[in-house]
Amino acid sequence: MNAKTLIRTALLASLLGTVPALAQEIPRQQVDQALRAKLPKEIVDAGEIVSVNSGSFPPYEIVGDDQSLTGASADLSDALGQLLGVKVRHETVNGLAGILSGIKSGRYQMASGPIGDFPEREAANDFVDYVQEFVVFAVQKGNPTGLTSLDDACGKKIAVMAAGSAEKVIKAQADSCAKAGKPVLEVQSYPDQPTSILAVRSNRADAFFSSQAPLTYFVQQSKGQLELAGTGQANGFHNLYQGTVVAKGSVLGQVVLEGYQTLFDNGTYGAVMKKWGLDGNMIKAPGLNLAGSPPK
Repeated sequence: MNAKTLIRTALLASLLGTVPALAQEIPRQQVDQALRAKLPKEIVDAGEIVSVNSGSFPPYEIVGDDQSLTGASADLSDALGQLLGVKVRHETVNGLAGILSGIKSGRYQMASGPIGDFPEREAANDFVDYVQEFVVFAVQKGNPTGLTSLDDACGKKIAVMAAGSAEKVIKAQADSCAKAGKPVLEVQSYPDQPTSILAVRSNRADAFFSSQAPLTYFVQQSKGQLELAGTGQANGFHNLYQGTVVAKGSVLGQVVLEGYQTLFDNGTYGAVMKKWGLDGNMIKAPGLNLAGSPPK
């Protein structure tokens, strides 16, 4: 395990304690030979798909001390691998930029994610979207700074993950605060979720601006020290879909889409999402690049 992974693991352990064991079993999939036949030859020959993650996106992705991956997207990608008759091998890198550049270079074949789908990202990537997300704030218990929406962020110190969509939105808000002559919005960019949430816990930041699903998880594990703020607000986003990322135009994208549709249809997707408390993020069907063409 490298130094960066050790630091992330230690931070996550100190923040969350032991991740609770979830008893619900996800049914094992039978190989779909017709779908397997559509896989690129190099994947069939290797017997595996290499999926990259940041290791810090609970409850979707949680990397343990032994580098094993658990979480909702781990369960979903493992079920996909069973359906395709190949192993999904998970590798961890530092941050979103490393994920996207690794897929572009061909080092990794997909990122289970889910990763935010935006039209500008679709220029270089394909997204097989399987959840809808909302972006909110995690703050100290009692919300001492009175943060209720993005409009309240002027004068605050806001932590975000570097290179993510939330960073872009909060930096635009900082510019808006400056142009309006309002108090300075200080943006603090961190490489992962644990260090971002630690900034709030240690009072270096007033809030962490990120996806509601992982923030809900952090709040639940904070033993009453944190709460959510800005829920029910657009907060600079609209119809935010997230999904698995593959290289632009990759044959694998269509295979993953069809595989996810099977997992939606046979109830596996619903079982995975409910197991991890993500009922509110479910969508009716997976889709390709929904940011550019959202479902009706």
